[in-house]
Amino acid sequence: MSATDGGGAELRRRLLAEGDAGQQQQESSPKQQQQQQQPPECATTENSDHIDSETETEERMPEEKYVDEMAKNLPQGTNKMPEVLGQALSGLPDRWKNWVIRGIFTMIMISGFCLIIYGGPLALMVTALAVQVKCFQEIISIGYSVYRIHGLPWFRSLSWYFLLTSNYFFYGENMVDYFGVVVSRVDSLRFLVKYHRFLSFCLYCIGFVWFVLSLVKKYYMKQFSLFAWTHVALLIVVTQSYLIIQNIFEGLIWFIVPVSMIVCNDVMAYMFGFFFGRTPLIQLSPKKTWEGFIGGGFATVIFGLVASYFLCQFQFFVCPIEYSEAEGRMIIECEPSYLFRPQEYSIALFGASKTITMYPFLLHSLSMSIFSSVIGPFGGFFASGFKRAFKIKDFGDMIPGHGGIMDRFDCQFLMATFVNVYISSFIRYASPQKLLNMVYNLKPEEQLQLFNQLKDSLEERNIINLT
Repeated sequence: MSATDGGGAELRRRLLAEGDAGQQQQESSPKQQQQQQQPPECATTENSDHIDSETETEERMPEEKYVDEMAKNLPQGTNKMPEVLGQALSGLPDRWKNWVIRGIFTMIMISGFCLIIYGGPLALMVTALAVQVKCFQEIISIGYSVYRIHGLPWFRSLSWYFLLTSNYFFYGENMVDYFGVVVSRVDSLRFLVKYHRFLSFCLYCIGFVWFVLSLVKKYYMKQFSLFAWTHVALLIVVTQSYLIIQNIFEGLIWFIVPVSMIVCNDVMAYMFGFFFGRTPLIQLSPKKTWEGFIGGGFATVIFGLVASYFLCQFQFFVCPIEYSEAEGRMIIECEPSYLFRPQEYSIALFGASKTITMYPFLLHSLSMSIFSSVIGPFGGFFASGFKRAFKIKDFGDMIPGHGGIMDRFDCQFLMATFVNVYISSFIRYASPQKLLNMVYNLKPEEQLQLFNQLKDSLEERNIINLT
């Protein structure tokens, strides 16, 4: 018997007992006598305020009990810190202690981020994958608590299986797009390239059948909820990780600048809110204030323009990443595009025309900084609502003063989607590398037909002369 059924039976027994006791009372009001004359089975919450409150409690208890039980088994905050640091800050008030700890570990994370950038695009991609796995683990651990309470089978195994399947599909797509020419030349891998999507779908179907076979009577609703939970986690984490890597291939600047904007907005919003915050911003995050939101926004716009101006001057940051067959590695070499070369702009100001020189990328940087300041924080608000629903303070306690990895990257994933959509809509153009990948996947007769048509076109325009 489920907890809800047990609660209903207990309520019925209580109503019967109260009805019997009421019949034995010699003095009672007319309203009470009328209620006593009704059969116990007909008693409803409308007959007594006392019964109404108990009924609501009984209806809430099962879910509340599960949530409370889950909260006990999950990391509960940012109080975890090295013992030496705790002793050194023991004399500070809690408010300032958290401020110092948060500042120290923010600087450590920023320094680590700079070292990863120095390691190049491969280091950034590996880091994105590691962050993705950790974020997924922190989200799934909450659902795993439901699994343990109910004893549902295979939830954790299925979740990690779907993670592997999703990564096979998305990272395989990147391999086909950027390294398809090289991979296709290896006979044993050509099959994987040609039928990559079909193989990915087959792997997903295996997991789907596995889930259906694991369904347990009386727990269908819980299991389907957990199935949806896993897929939402995959959508939030794996898809965004895939988009982040696509942004990296467009040029490191498309990754570094947006990520840095989110970091700047988070830090400066905290600083402005800490020192000047007075007006609450949103109920989901009571500590967030309008002063912090506005101050962080202005700081992010200024930071974005300054950082973009600096990075535009270096080929390492602005060139797309391509695989060199001659060198057998990824290279970042190119003639900087129009976006990263100074251009003159005429501005009419108070009836006078003035010419300024700037990088066109700064205009795109302004768009990204506005998004990161206005929309980006809502990723954090979404995460706050999620945590409040399960009565936890943070997703984890890995980073003192900050919480878990997901607590630091909740806004980054939303930003990654925006940047990818922005590039696709306003920036990206067909690259020779991707066109070649498509050509190599054609049949030999189709490749020959394409060659002849391209040759005829080039000869007609006197670009080449093969006669």
